[in-house]
Amino acid sequence: MEQSRAAPTGRPLAVVRAIRVQGYDVDFAGIVSNIVYIRWLEDLRVQMLDTYLPLPNLLAEGLVPVLSRTEIDYRRPIRLFDEVEGRMWLAEAASPRWVLAAELYANGKRAAQARQSGVFVHTASLRPAPLPKRLQAAWDTAQAASLPQAR
Repeated sequence: MEQSRAAPTGRPLAVVRAIRVQGYDVDFAGIVSNIVYIRWLEDLRVQMLDTYLPLPNLLAEGLVPVLSRTEIDYRRPIRLFDEVEGRMWLAEAASPRWVLAAELYANGKRAAQARQSGVFVHTASLRPAPLPKRLQAAWDTAQAASLPQAR
């Protein structure tokens, strides 16, 4: 069963998810198919939205997130009975574009890292919209926290 747990600090809008490798996720050699990693990224992004920017609220504002790019680096294979954990957080926010970063761990070792970028669009016009206020505020807060404090 996939479960969420507390996210690490210092990463805006972070989510963490335990992932169970299913029999249909692996090939004949027992290694998880590359396409499954993309599905896991989708699961993490949906969890992030559910946690921080629920889709019903976005739709009520006339906004939807649109993914425009996914990059993934596969570092080590994940196998059928590995303990897998996924982590995702907001890595960049430059309105109207946002970038998410993600890591997948197998048995405590990083197995893949990824970046996804996109925009929010107005549902009526399908034109890019400014970042939702809650997303921008989370980014601004994280940036302010990372600045050295004046003495």
